[in-house]
Amino acid sequence: MSKVKHKILLAEDDEGFGELLKNYLELNDFDVCWCKNGIEAFKTFHKKVFDICLLDIMMPDMNGFELAKEIKQNKADMPLLFLSAKSLKEDLLAGYQCGADDYITKPFDSELLIYKINAILKRTQLTQANIENKSSFVIGKYKLDINLRLLYGPQGEQKLSPKETELLHLLCAYIDNVLPRELALKNIWGNDDYFSGRSMDVYITKIRKYLKDDPSLEIINIHGKGYRFNTNAIRAN
Repeated sequence: MSKVKHKILLAEDDEGFGELLKNYLELNDFDVCWCKNGIEAFKTFHKKVFDICLLDIMMPDMNGFELAKEIKQNKADMPLLFLSAKSLKEDLLAGYQCGADDYITKPFDSELLIYKINAILKRTQLTQANIENKSSFVIGKYKLDINLRLLYGPQGEQKLSPKETELLHLLCAYIDNVLPRELALKNIWGNDDYFSGRSMDVYITKIRKYLKDDPSLEIINIHGKGYRFNTNAIRAN
């Protein structure tokens, strides 16, 4: 049986570099769709299914940052990796603020690029598996039973509402990574408008209170991006 190839959307306006990179990625068993500007890439993103997007920053019509924002608004959990000749701290921060999973500056080592792509894909697959397949999580001093909507802890059991259960489940699935705000809102509330956002903030506060008896657990608000659930004591069952 032939191996299923991961699909990459490559947005790169430099024709020589783009063709070279496309060929190299295909030699490494990726299925690559190469677009030569941001608008073409965004239209292609809507027509096909991709596992990861590689975006150059300096492109005509729509730059990589603008393209990333549009992609994330349509699919908040789409992995992004920026390719750029820019290496200033401000550019790196701008990339991560747009939702990038990683950032590599030109010229770069081709083997390092493959390593970064595979690492992102592996992390994404593990996260998706946690979301879909796990029925319970052990979180420090607590255990979350998703099916029963129960959180067991030092003070006994806490019955959770459906939204509390789904939100804590997502936080556990994204453990030690940022849970994108838009992803949580669309998956649980159905939209990411202002009122849904305020509602989710209230639920985050409730979950923090439920977990207060274990000081090693913390849910950090990452401004403009989402939430990060930090703990070294979690496992899925």
